[in-house]
Amino acid sequence: MYNAAGQLNKDQLIQRYAPLVKRIACHLMARLPASVQIDDLVQNGMLGLLDALGRFEAGMGAQFEVYAAQRVRGAMLDGLRENDWLPRGLRRDCRRIEQAIAQLEQENGRAPTEKELADALGMTLADYQKLLQDARGHQLVYLEDMVLEEGEDFLECHLVDDGADPCGFLENEELRRALVQAIEALPEREKLMMALYYEQDLNLREIGEVMGVTESRVCQLHGQAVMRLRARIVGGGGRKTSKATRHG
Repeated sequence: MYNAAGQLNKDQLIQRYAPLVKRIACHLMARLPASVQIDDLVQNGMLGLLDALGRFEAGMGAQFEVYAAQRVRGAMLDGLRENDWLPRGLRRDCRRIEQAIAQLEQENGRAPTEKELADALGMTLADYQKLLQDARGHQLVYLEDMVLEEGEDFLECHLVDDGADPCGFLENEELRRALVQAIEALPEREKLMMALYYEQDLNLREIGEVMGVTESRVCQLHGQAVMRLRARIVGGGGRKTSKATRHG
């Protein structure tokens, strides 16, 4: 990775790690709306890779790939935030689903079925499933969820340090515990899908083959699972999560 002058050969490093950028982009695409272009993700990811190379220190060895992956993923997410890729109307519909999930869970003491949610929202099952398909870019936590009790913006309050890791502020014990409990409460098919996607790192097509369903159905299950998790973690106490994060 060094040239004849003993300097890092960045062109060679870019060629070596370009597939990493493409792999991360493909993985993110599974959770994003169809309007997002993979080329845009890759372009932003390459900027993250260049940034990682600029900060490269000799001796990092195998750790560099982990570091580079973090910078690449962060650059992609920054680009998505700037483009506001989930329409407000669709996000509003997602909030309605979360509220319906929370209400039906409270009334019935169990996770509601898709048919029950469709009925509660005044939709046909087909329309509800289409909404799940369209909302595949719905995230577990949005920036607007992270507002402190005093009205301060969470990122402005915490990210004054350029070396700080934004993900680190979300990884406190209380939030992890709540997330584990919420995942355990998912219906079995959705729990299996989440395990295959996040633990086994399978893509939607591969998960569909394992579960015997179409890729679009996996996408629907993923959207449904994320909304169930949000209903428990954010919808049921977004300010609580923010407060816990602040003191984490």
